[in-house]
Amino acid sequence: MIAALALLVQAGWTAAPARPTVGDTIRLERRVETAPGWRVRAGKLEAGTVAEPLGDPVVLSTGGGWVVRYGVVAWSPGPITLDMPPLWRLGPDGTADSLAGGTASFRVASVIPDSLRDPPPQPPIGPLRLDRASPIPVFAAFLLAVGALLGLIAWRRRPPRADVPEPAIALDPDVPDARWLQVGEPKAVAARATHRLRIAIARAIPGAHEALSTTEVLAAVELARPDAPLRELRDLLLTLDQVAFATAHVVDVAPLAARARALAREFAPNGKHTP
Repeated sequence: MIAALALLVQAGWTAAPARPTVGDTIRLERRVETAPGWRVRAGKLEAGTVAEPLGDPVVLSTGGGWVVRYGVVAWSPGPITLDMPPLWRLGPDGTADSLAGGTASFRVASVIPDSLRDPPPQPPIGPLRLDRASPIPVFAAFLLAVGALLGLIAWRRRPPRADVPEPAIALDPDVPDARWLQVGEPKAVAARATHRLRIAIARAIPGAHEALSTTEVLAAVELARPDAPLRELRDLLLTLDQVAFATAHVVDVAPLAARARALAREFAPNGKHTP
């Protein structure tokens, strides 16, 4: 085995432990004497190819001086010499004095035993033979995959679900016009009468849909149904619009709403009531 650590002291540097090997933490220390009140600052140790620092240097105060310590690690066996960084002594009055870092030398042992330096050649290893595997797991996996596939196909081909008829929604009866008029809502009566009449006209004449204005609806009715009571329809729609938009105040809405329902039955096929 390579002799471990032949300690060499260069410019006051010492190395520990006594028998380091590759990868061990090695402490490099140097004592610096100073006058009372002086301090010591250590430079940064640069990393090298065979060794590198493990962190920043540590400066410890001792009786009558300071101890500077570096932690390093070496990656190759044999004698190693490191160029140490300079040190500075700092006085209390701001003066400074630099010291040469010098070199630190130490020897690192290998972690490989000497008996394995020249290992004898070994014969080639024969081919690895796998144990004979049972076909049962493969067959079971195949059956499981086939079963899962058939189940998926059956699930995708399931018959469509029968539509469940939605329950009929019971509609509340309409509030009579007289009730609206009693509470002072003639505009609501006029708006509902206009809406029912426009729906009946739109169903009978598709070109007179609800998106058109009153004038456009009357023109479409005149074109499709020239026999319709156009003058009465015009007067009725215009008056209901004026009541709905609060532009006509002294108007009896009840007969207008009744006449609008009558005209809606005339336009509805077979005289059906328009909701």
